[in-house]
Amino acid sequence: MKLAYFDCTAGIAGDMCLGALLDCGVPLEYLNQQLQALELEGEFHLQVNRVQRCGQPALHAVVEVLGSHGGGHPARHWPEIQALIEGSQLAPAIKARSLEVFYKLAQAEAKVHQMPLEKVHFHEVGAVDALVDIVGTCIGLDWLGVEQVLSSPHPIGGGWVNTEHGKLSVPVPAVIELWEMARVPVFSNGVEAELVTPTGAALAVALAQEFVPCPPMRVEKVGRGAGTRELPIPNVLRLWIGETAGGELTETVSVLQTQIDDLNPQVIAYTCEQVLALGAWDVFTQPITMKQGRPGVLLTVICPPDRVPECQNLIFRETSTLGIRHSQEQRTLLERVIERVETPYGLVDVKVARHHGRIVNAQPEFRDCAARAQEYRVPVQTVWLAAQSVWQRRREEDPF
Repeated sequence: MKLAYFDCTAGIAGDMCLGALLDCGVPLEYLNQQLQALELEGEFHLQVNRVQRCGQPALHAVVEVLGSHGGGHPARHWPEIQALIEGSQLAPAIKARSLEVFYKLAQAEAKVHQMPLEKVHFHEVGAVDALVDIVGTCIGLDWLGVEQVLSSPHPIGGGWVNTEHGKLSVPVPAVIELWEMARVPVFSNGVEAELVTPTGAALAVALAQEFVPCPPMRVEKVGRGAGTRELPIPNVLRLWIGETAGGELTETVSVLQTQIDDLNPQVIAYTCEQVLALGAWDVFTQPITMKQGRPGVLLTVICPPDRVPECQNLIFRETSTLGIRHSQEQRTLLERVIERVETPYGLVDVKVARHHGRIVNAQPEFRDCAARAQEYRVPVQTVWLAAQSVWQRRREEDPF
């Protein structure tokens, strides 16, 4: 499976993503040709320069706003952006990725400014800049055939930036909201500057499936996208492109276990729901017989290692347990990708698993099926079978 990994040691921004993709071989002529589908003629010019940041070569992509908008950015609202992308001639996969990025960004801006989603306008990031950066990044990933995106943790940066709302501390509020949205792991690299922009954070949150160290992969290309400012470290986003090593991925998981014999079962059910809300990957219970023949429940939580403290605190707070066992284990994962299909009942995601490049399983997302079933008042199995049928027909028409 073709993998893209954002190495955000020095941060991430929209122009850095574009520069890294062009450095990976995406043709500038092709990118400009595809961007014409947005019908923004005369509004921008994409300029690319090869530069050095602390001695490291990289491509710097600059979106120059032209024409009547030269004195400032036009304030396009989220519904206008949505209609512009949906009505374009871009490929469906590019549209879907671009809309997801803008939706995440709009959600964050709406929360920061305490306004309805439809009222959000992209004055702060610049509508033209954001369109070129976001849609251009999605075009580049599509050209490279990327099926899965991962990202490193993000640096928090520091200091202050001037905005239309005055001086704001770094990281700016929209970035913090996006980090909270995806529970992005962050760190300090000691640099006092704006290292992650709202557009960069939105691209990572919407496109990356996980924020982890670089996984095993066969590296094919490494692109370097330069940031605008000179920093004490190379202001460069590195984009690793390659194939996953083999048909499997291995990751470390934390396992928490405790047995309980003196608690209302309703509280146990509530605890399971809350643990999942904290970011646990799975939680389950098993009936057991404890000492003195007392019936009890074994509670097991599987979560990312960085979620252990929060999960433990919740279990201690909500249950009567006096101790929790925890361990770390390795689990092997199949290559997974989400493919969205259009059914008579609306869009449904299908989770597709591969082993050494061969598809071994494809399952419609049950939550999507349930939502569509309630919307159209049909049995959930009807929606599930429709999604499976559409996906199968697509696979027969395009086996690759």
